[in-house]
Amino acid sequence: MVQTADKLPNDVASLQKLLIAERSTTQRLQKQIHELFESLRLARHQRFGASSEKAPGQGDFFDEAEDEAESLNNANTPDATETKPTKTKAARPARKPLPASIPRVRNVIELPEEDRICPCGCELSEIGEDISEQLEIVPAKLKVIQNVRKKYACKRCEETIKTAPRANTLLPKAIATANTMAYVITAKYADGLPLYRLSTILERHGIELSRQTLSESVLATALKLEPFIEHLRTRLIQSDVMHMDETTVQVLNEPGKTAQSKSYMWVQRAGPPNKPIVLFNYDPSRSAETAERLLSGFEGVLMSDGYAAYKKVAQDNEITHLCCWAHARRKFMEAKKAQPKGKTGKADKAINLIAKLYAVEKRCKTSSTDERKAAREVDSVAELRSLKTWLDKTQRQVPPTNVLGKAIAYTLKYWPELTKYTGNGAWPIDNNVAENAIRPFVIGRKAWLFSNSQRGATASANLYSLIETAKANAQEPYQYLSWLFERLPTTDENEYENLMPWNMQLVPDV
Repeated sequence: MVQTADKLPNDVASLQKLLIAERSTTQRLQKQIHELFESLRLARHQRFGASSEKAPGQGDFFDEAEDEAESLNNANTPDATETKPTKTKAARPARKPLPASIPRVRNVIELPEEDRICPCGCELSEIGEDISEQLEIVPAKLKVIQNVRKKYACKRCEETIKTAPRANTLLPKAIATANTMAYVITAKYADGLPLYRLSTILERHGIELSRQTLSESVLATALKLEPFIEHLRTRLIQSDVMHMDETTVQVLNEPGKTAQSKSYMWVQRAGPPNKPIVLFNYDPSRSAETAERLLSGFEGVLMSDGYAAYKKVAQDNEITHLCCWAHARRKFMEAKKAQPKGKTGKADKAINLIAKLYAVEKRCKTSSTDERKAAREVDSVAELRSLKTWLDKTQRQVPPTNVLGKAIAYTLKYWPELTKYTGNGAWPIDNNVAENAIRPFVIGRKAWLFSNSQRGATASANLYSLIETAKANAQEPYQYLSWLFERLPTTDENEYENLMPWNMQLVPDV
């Protein structure tokens, strides 16, 4: 508080003490104002700005370091500043051909007979044909499958009557076939279409299936899938490298919790080489106990963000723990967004240094594991050394409470886990595959908003697991689910490996 002249002390020592106190208050207020403006700019960008993490003028995050070198080379080219750029008409992008797997129907257009006569009087001969293709989409076709069970009786004694057994189907007492459930589940969990909209679509075709009926069929299907999901989990835990992430989910009816409470959907991605498995797991808690349960029996390498639960479980179980560089970079991107518009600051320097790590990864993308390890030990380690020097120096120059200070503190806190990937060419640099796997759930959540019960949340986890595992193995979700649902009722549990997505083409059609 500013003192009036009549209340100021008379001695110099007291005046100096008062001046120091006022300066300290001014500096504290200036710091608070700076942090508030940072928070305001970041909040505005998150609310109204683009969600992409690409820097301005940056076509590809991984190309940033190479783009800078290319720009420098172009600047040093003779006559680079003398040549005026000329405007060229943008080339029209070529249309991609339609997939060869789609059936073709030939619509032959013939030349009229009177036009097949040459002016010289000769008849024209066919020398070829021009083919253009158009895509035709036929709306869903509905048909009713009648399961006819033959009945036999003894005409002599008229006492014995036998009826053929029921068909061995996924949901024997339901009105929906395996294909119908594959369609409903794909629409809801892959395309984000709520069940009440599906009910409306079917109603337009004259089929009355209420949302409640569809919901019960989905829940019953998920329950039938639980043994197969356990088989996926067994294969997952045997992996060498596992990616993990988690996001929130709202469950209205949970024991001991309000409807507004947050629960969590955890995702794990691992699996044999070139045979990825994606598993979703619902749990009311985000505690270390949940992570411990999901990682029970795992002895490989864990890649995650810096959430403390992962670090604790890794330490308790002697699991090698890696942290995600994309997550660390995201914090510097937030610091960049908090800068005044058009200003280049320290956050840009950090982003450029991290981009050089990814430039090494891009260069070694198709290399062998040993070659990638060798490149990391030379090039990546050198770039990490430069980045660490910059972080240590800059940390002393910025307040620890602003956005950049927090980004630096996070990176230094997890530095051992962030740099450990250089020791093995098979270990990932980031957790992007897990974040990509969980993204469809986050997008779908915007449509259906919440789960009504724990049973529904568990069912969603099982069905998202199948769809995302199919997509990770380049299988179309509906085709895989239809194929799986037809075979699951007649397959023993010890033969579940035959039903994995990578074996879809190996099992003959029934």
